[in-house]
Amino acid sequence: MAKQAVPVVIGIAGGTGSGKTTVANVILDRVGTHNIAILPHDAYYRDLGNLPARHRETMNFDHPDALESDLLIGHITALREWKSVAMPVYDFTSHARTAKTIRVEPKSVILVDGILIFAESSLRELFDVKIFVDTPPDVRFIRRLQRDVAERGRTVESVIHQYQTTVRPMHDEFVEPSKRYADVIIPEGGLNTVAMDMVVTRIEALLARS
Repeated sequence: MAKQAVPVVIGIAGGTGSGKTTVANVILDRVGTHNIAILPHDAYYRDLGNLPARHRETMNFDHPDALESDLLIGHITALREWKSVAMPVYDFTSHARTAKTIRVEPKSVILVDGILIFAESSLRELFDVKIFVDTPPDVRFIRRLQRDVAERGRTVESVIHQYQTTVRPMHDEFVEPSKRYADVIIPEGGLNTVAMDMVVTRIEALLARS
């Protein structure tokens, strides 16, 4: 019996609100959802449920230490060995993990996205293709503001405060420098059709070779 090929692991990084999800959706649409397992780094935020609510809100969620990257690495490794994993479910309104998990089945492509996935060397070395979505700061901030108010129950004032105190400083310290590790840097994200054509062609070539 022929041995199953090792899945292709794709990493999509970029600042908050850069358009990583749009890029991921283009890949899903063109490569096929049946071929892709998705692991968002955001699902692996550390559980702060044991802390008082007022303390949770003051945490720095944009530093690598805020995420349980070792668990994500373990899950990527398991999926590469064609084993299913139980991905955590994180509640962004309460800053705590829920009791639920999502069963992720192994697929030919493992898609990982997050702002800090290239900042961690042990995580970065797992990616066969590294994509960085490069978007102007003002556009990213507006998208972040709209998302956090609409989807995460935040006030405009709290989003602005968080952006000024942690999001922007951590972007400058960790996210932006990690861009140098990318194989492909995509301005305008998924709207850049030429770049997306190149990325999809590369993924298809890796799948055909495996």
